[in-house]
Amino acid sequence: MLPIIITIVLCITSQTALRPDPPKECDDCSRWNAPREPFRIFGNTYFVGVADLSSVLIVSDNGMILVDGALPQSAPLIDANIRKLGFKTENVRLIVNSHAHFDHAGGIAALQRASGATVAMSAAGARALEQGLPTPDDPQYGLGATFMSFPPVKNVKTVADGEVIKVGDLAITAHLTPGHTPGGTTWSWRSCEGQRCLSFVYADSLTPVSAPDFRYTGSANPGLVDTFRRTIAKVAALPCDIVVSAHPGFMNMDGKLKERATKPAKDPFVDPAGCRTYAAEATKRLDARVAEEKKTSAGR
Repeated sequence: MLPIIITIVLCITSQTALRPDPPKECDDCSRWNAPREPFRIFGNTYFVGVADLSSVLIVSDNGMILVDGALPQSAPLIDANIRKLGFKTENVRLIVNSHAHFDHAGGIAALQRASGATVAMSAAGARALEQGLPTPDDPQYGLGATFMSFPPVKNVKTVADGEVIKVGDLAITAHLTPGHTPGGTTWSWRSCEGQRCLSFVYADSLTPVSAPDFRYTGSANPGLVDTFRRTIAKVAALPCDIVVSAHPGFMNMDGKLKERATKPAKDPFVDPAGCRTYAAEATKRLDARVAEEKKTSAGR
């Protein structure tokens, strides 16, 4: 009887234990992936990511939703943070992604294997997730397959703009926000503490970062700047009591945590202007990029 019990336990463990993929190497990877203590943001929403790569867990008794998987080497830390909060990674039923770059999608394959969760993304993002590489129209594609690749994700469910996906009594809405990548997706949901319910926005990256030869302006990418501006305006207009950015630094997470610890009377994470502020900073960066490209063109 004992050998049978041991065999059953080993089978269960092998199905649920997280098996990480090889780590990704980049100049910022170690800094990004430094451990961070998980914490409750508000209601049933928790931060389970690492130092400068966000991952958010939305919890219910009927299953959980995970937003973003950070780097391949982040997956064990995310798994450990989920368990440190008293939850189980194998109860994650849905994983969604902001954009298909190695620093936000790299850990998804391992987390999907550990949980058996469905992975959902925009159609353009799903193509990149399933091949483990950004598509050729991605501004950073020119950095090369070796640098930009990440573990491919299986059987990605595609979502349309405004589509709502449900896990039990949880509901999360996809907002297609192309610009930083063609398949970029911002996600929103409601989270409650007692009778108080707030609107969360997990905002996709809105930075015009690219390979050296890529241009947002000009005939090679017609309309891309206008598309990016529409995306920024869409994020600014979302119902938004709490915004979480894909990189915590863009929402001053460390500053907010320090303020929360020293001034608990007013929660700094609750900021109805947060999405508008995030969008305004994105507009400044895009304007600077456009001006730089025009200056370079004029000097030729």
